[in-house]
Amino acid sequence: MQIKKATFKQSASSLYECPKASFQEYAFIGRSNVGKSSLINMLCNNNKLAKTSSTPGKTQLINHFIVNEEWYLVDLPGYGFAKTSKSSRAKFEIIIFDYCKKRETLVCLFVLIDSRLTLQKIDLEFMLWCAETKIPFSIIYTKIDKNSKSELSRNIKNIENELLKVLQDMPNSFITSAVKGFGKDDLLKFIAFQINETKVRLKNEMEFKK
Repeated sequence: MQIKKATFKQSASSLYECPKASFQEYAFIGRSNVGKSSLINMLCNNNKLAKTSSTPGKTQLINHFIVNEEWYLVDLPGYGFAKTSKSSRAKFEIIIFDYCKKRETLVCLFVLIDSRLTLQKIDLEFMLWCAETKIPFSIIYTKIDKNSKSELSRNIKNIENELLKVLQDMPNSFITSAVKGFGKDDLLKFIAFQINETKVRLKNEMEFKK
């Protein structure tokens, strides 16, 4: 897939303020400061599309971007930022959980994990919640340019070993670097495949109902 056009659609402070569910949606989420905005900008060839900041927790709304006039890329609020007030964290959790559970056009939730770190408790808990809630998700390892090959391999292996203690199967995973542009083609190829598969499934369902 080649992204020819990506534009901001709107921000929403709740699920019910989101745009009409007229396109497939692919959402990105992760702990604050995991590199989510940089990754989105890299995928869309636009360094100014998603707002990046040195201050973690900047994304506080559900942000929809329409890509190629065909699907929505959704930037969700980050979770786990310690300096955010308890009331703000609770608000973000409601936004995130409502969207993930109830948004009918959500095809895949990409959970971003910092490849430099061991598996964080909050990431583990969130992915376990996704699995239990039957939310389709994939893992994106970020900032791989900051690891040596051996460090990256070791870190990912350790994370997967921890995940397999609580998950029956490993979800799809991708390794990326927003700085180097690594992983872009694999991610977009995966999204393109999901778009086509979903179209075929919906078409078959419609024909079955006739």
